[in-house]
Amino acid sequence: MKRISIIGSTGSIGTQTLEIVRENKEYEVVALACGRNIELMERQMREFHPSFVAVGSEEDAASLRDATRDLGIPVGYGMDGLIKTAAWETADVTVTAIVGMIGVQPTLAAIEAGKDIALANKETLVTAGHLVMKAAAEKGVKILPVDSEHSAIFQSLQGNKGNRISRILLTASGGPFRGRTREELENVTLEDALKHPNWSMGQKITIDSATMVNKGLEVIEATWLFDVPPEKVEVLVQPQSIIHSAVEYEDGAVIAQLGTPDMKLPIQYALTWPERKYLAGERLDFTKLSAITLAQPDRKTFLGLDFAYRAAAEGGIIPTALNAANELAVADFLKKKIRFLDIYDRIAYAMDTAQKIDDPSIEDILAEEKAVGERLRAKFG
Repeated sequence: MKRISIIGSTGSIGTQTLEIVRENKEYEVVALACGRNIELMERQMREFHPSFVAVGSEEDAASLRDATRDLGIPVGYGMDGLIKTAAWETADVTVTAIVGMIGVQPTLAAIEAGKDIALANKETLVTAGHLVMKAAAEKGVKILPVDSEHSAIFQSLQGNKGNRISRILLTASGGPFRGRTREELENVTLEDALKHPNWSMGQKITIDSATMVNKGLEVIEATWLFDVPPEKVEVLVQPQSIIHSAVEYEDGAVIAQLGTPDMKLPIQYALTWPERKYLAGERLDFTKLSAITLAQPDRKTFLGLDFAYRAAAEGGIIPTALNAANELAVADFLKKKIRFLDIYDRIAYAMDTAQKIDDPSIEDILAEEKAVGERLRAKFG
């Protein structure tokens, strides 16, 4: 029996993780945390009977306690609740399915408690990769990637320990605006940006895919997960989302992981590694594929990639400035307060005005997140 805690249990990755648990009796859910979707959390509590749950606010925690009084399950809230969920004593693995920098402290707490990490929260490594990977090494904790691209790279590395990597080929669908010019992006709507052609994801990640900031964050994540410099991570647009990513070795051999665009596969592989187990779902049918195409990304139109390569090269606090500005800008775009291209302006300003810190502590990272908000409000209102 593998015991699992999930932070972000009501989101896309969290609910799909619970689908896997539902279909496999070898897993037990021991702790859950979410933001504000307390109605779904109540249903999850009644189905999976965790030992502890947490929600975003004290008010929501009180409401959930009232609604589930018959279950007798303790309900926490806020950052303390997230940390308690992530580091829950009986958990073997913590699934970090929460979106944003809010995942950094719970992930570090889970590592400190000796939990293996099924990582779907890329912002944790983007902003605090130097802290996370060091702590994981010291505690002997495994960091198992859940992002489809990083899982594909991880899978392509199996059986090749000690062989030197020439390149990591990180694939991208190109998002809903692939092929459009910057001028054509001037007046795109929120509804346009949320129409991802292949993947079903949460709103924030879907917007990040449209700007290609998501792929940029994945470049930084890959440098930490696989211990490679950013110049060895090459992004390729693969519109069909069939090749999930690949590794080129020094002899020129390229090993790739292919499959249908289904997040359940990388989620389950993170939970079962190094074994593979049956997973129901659609199989890739090569006889129905007319083509698998690859192309270079348009980095002049979609600036997210260049922001990320710059942040990875400069290091220190700059990736935090990039990520914090993006989170704030995307939140405003989702509220229809700013235009799509305004997201890039805010990221550029936050990176340009960041104070240089080469080896930031968790306190430095959290302070910069706050400072980015202050700088953006002062500049843009």
